[in-house]
Amino acid sequence: MDKSLATTIFESLASGVRLDVYRLLVKAGPQGLVAGEIGAALDVPPTNLSFHLKALAHAQLVSVVQEGRYQRYRANLVLMQDLIGYLTAECCAGHPELCAETCLDPVCP
Repeated sequence: MDKSLATTIFESLASGVRLDVYRLLVKAGPQGLVAGEIGAALDVPPTNLSFHLKALAHAQLVSVVQEGRYQRYRANLVLMQDLIGYLTAECCAGHPELCAETCLDPVCP
């Protein structure tokens, strides 16, 4: 991952609505959700939701597949894992074993 992509991802998630949408899609897992389900769950009007979903798709945080009249959105979990790896790559000056005592989360290297 490069700095430009990481910055784009963080800029996209800086919106409270987009962060809520992404977290909801993470919770939904590989099945994802159609736009109407997202809007209903978060009480976001369709036009507003469309704007936020487009921003998330532009940042590659979500993928979208057309299913008849509906669009199904899925969180890009691989990209989020790559982002976490990018943020923690230099943990403890490149010696992640030194970080083990301070890192209780299994996401840490």
